[in-house]
Formats: sequence, structure tokens, C-alpha cells
Amino acid sequence: MRKVIVFGNSGSGKSTLAKSLAASNGLAHFDLDTIAWLPTSPPERMPIAESGSHIGNFISANASWVIEGCYADLLEIASHDATEAVFLNLSVDDCVSNAQNRPWEPHKYPSKQAQDENLEMLLNWIRSYPTRDDPCSQAAHEKLYSNFQGTKTMVAENR
Repeated sequence: MRKVIVFGNSGSGKSTLAKSLAASNGLAHFDLDTIAWLPTSPPERMPIAESGSHIGNFISANASWVIEGCYADLLEIASHDATEAVFLNLSVDDCVSNAQNRPWEPHKYPSKQAQDENLEMLLNWIRSYPTRDDPCSQAAHEKLYSNFQGTKTMVAENR
């Protein structure tokens, strides 16, 4: 049974890799963006206990899975059951380029236009990755990777 967590900066390729792993290995796929935020405007994080409950339910319902996201606090919950961790530690420039070229994500935005309207904010978020001090920061991801006890892989460039 393969149980993989995939994490990194926004635009690092987490969704692309997770979907590929899911398709090629028959893994259930869970995108943490779907349970990290409350449906409010402006957006605010869902309480960690509630998000953690969703993660626990997903893990209980699936023997093999891939969970992806940038939220080290949520990934930490899944990491105790995971057999593998993949840290997509691409350069900020690569992440910016990937974000600028990403296709429409209908599970996150009602339209491609809505996604594009959010692009500048996303690019600023990506650029602040090395200096932020939050659960989605490079420091938080490095700590998660360092503490992970299973098989781990770090990817530092686009494939």
C-alpha cells in the first residue's frame, strides 16, 4: 500500500505530480486546498481540527493514497500514516513560471478569468515563500521533510 504526501511552494507542480501518481498507481487523490479554507470572503483557514477530521476520514476510507498541498500543519497530520514524502523544492522562479502557465483549475475557481484575476496575488505569495513564517513556508516544508520517517524524495527542478 502506497501512501504519499506531496508538498512544496505554490506552482511547484504538486497537483500535477499527485494526479500522475494517482493515475499510474491507482491511488486515491486528495487536494488539501479543498479542506484548508472556509467558504468565506475574504477566505480564512478552516479550523485545523475540522480539516484534520476530513484528512482522517480520507485516510480511513482509502488503503492507498496521495495527499497534496502546501499546508505543513495539515500534512503533518497525514504524515503519520504516509509511507512516502515528496518535497517539490523548486526555485521561486520556476514556481512563478509554472503558475503563469497553469491551466484553469475548476475545483478552485469558477472560471479561467477568476483564476487569472487572482494571479498577481498568487505570484506575490510564491515569491514570499523563502521568507514567510507560516505553515506554507519553505521553512515549514523543510522541517516536515526533515522529520519525516519514511521514504523521502526532494525534487529541485521541473521534470
